[in-house]
Amino acid sequence: MKKSLIAMAVLGAMSSAAFAQSNVTIYGIVDAGIVSERGGVANTTKVTSGVGSASRLGFKGTEDLGGGLSAVFVLESGVKVDTGESDVAGSIANRQSYVGLKSTTAGQLTLGRQYTPYYETLRDVADPFALGYAGTAKNLFGVAGNNTRNSNAIVYQTPSIEGFQGEISYSVGEQAGNASAQRQIGGWAGYSNGPLNVRVAYNARNNDLSAVGATPAVSTDIGRNSLIAANYDFGVVKAFAAFSKDKGTNSSPLANTSNPFGYAVAPGATRDSNVALIGATAPVGPNGTVMASYTRKNDKEVANHDADQWAVGYSYALSKRTSTYVAYAKIKNKNGASYTVGNNTEAGSGDKAFNIGMRHSF
Repeated sequence: MKKSLIAMAVLGAMSSAAFAQSNVTIYGIVDAGIVSERGGVANTTKVTSGVGSASRLGFKGTEDLGGGLSAVFVLESGVKVDTGESDVAGSIANRQSYVGLKSTTAGQLTLGRQYTPYYETLRDVADPFALGYAGTAKNLFGVAGNNTRNSNAIVYQTPSIEGFQGEISYSVGEQAGNASAQRQIGGWAGYSNGPLNVRVAYNARNNDLSAVGATPAVSTDIGRNSLIAANYDFGVVKAFAAFSKDKGTNSSPLANTSNPFGYAVAPGATRDSNVALIGATAPVGPNGTVMASYTRKNDKEVANHDADQWAVGYSYALSKRTSTYVAYAKIKNKNGASYTVGNNTEAGSGDKAFNIGMRHSF
């Protein structure tokens, strides 16, 4: 009898463990390619990671709490496929790390390190390259640094109601003695129904710094980004369009700040600019997709550092999880501008780049 009870207890414990594990998913992307960059101080050809999509390893899970309410979490780390290193030294879950509650009727509330609504809108609605490959909209849109993702973020996303949905994000600055310093607020509102997707997004970051010891406080302006984006699937082609208005400090930070073209005076980031994009994707046969876009950066400051980017790419699905790709983009910098052609994870080093690579998701 005693042995039977022990056996039942062991089986019960194993069953409970298996049930808990069934709610956790291990996922990731392994993306590597050959990148050739030209037009900068030094031409570069390399094998690199995360050209089309950032390589990553993640864990996500849900627990049903009853009544349509679930607990959710994500822990996601970036990986360099070419070297096997973490893409941010000393970090475990640098890409995303959050926990929260999700309701089938009330929406989702999460706390932790998360994408900004502005970045999500550019990636999911505006860019035919989905912010990957040489043609990424990151090359000219102001999404570097904290405009991509934020730590200490509180994010609420509404449920979809007749195609309408929205999201609000508030990131705590955590600067001692100044509750508004480094604070970031953003949101998007959108409509998605059938072939049409439309979103409006906003991001505002307070760039003040609190005093630390003998270092005095720094007071400056707020960087603001406003974006409207849409795409429409006509079947034979999917059309994309976007327009962003960026104003203030860090509203349009340079992705490459190392003076990549060797100017006598390194150009700084504009604090007043507009960016417009038009693009398209089109299916080619049962497995291929062509991507193309034109992006124009209009610097409204005295320096007038304008730039134009032309980009084209092709992706071929070998299966539901594996694809190959090729892409090319060129930027025409004007009046001493220093924008570079990068990809999903790198800023780039020249005004033109060619990619060829492979992506697998699991």
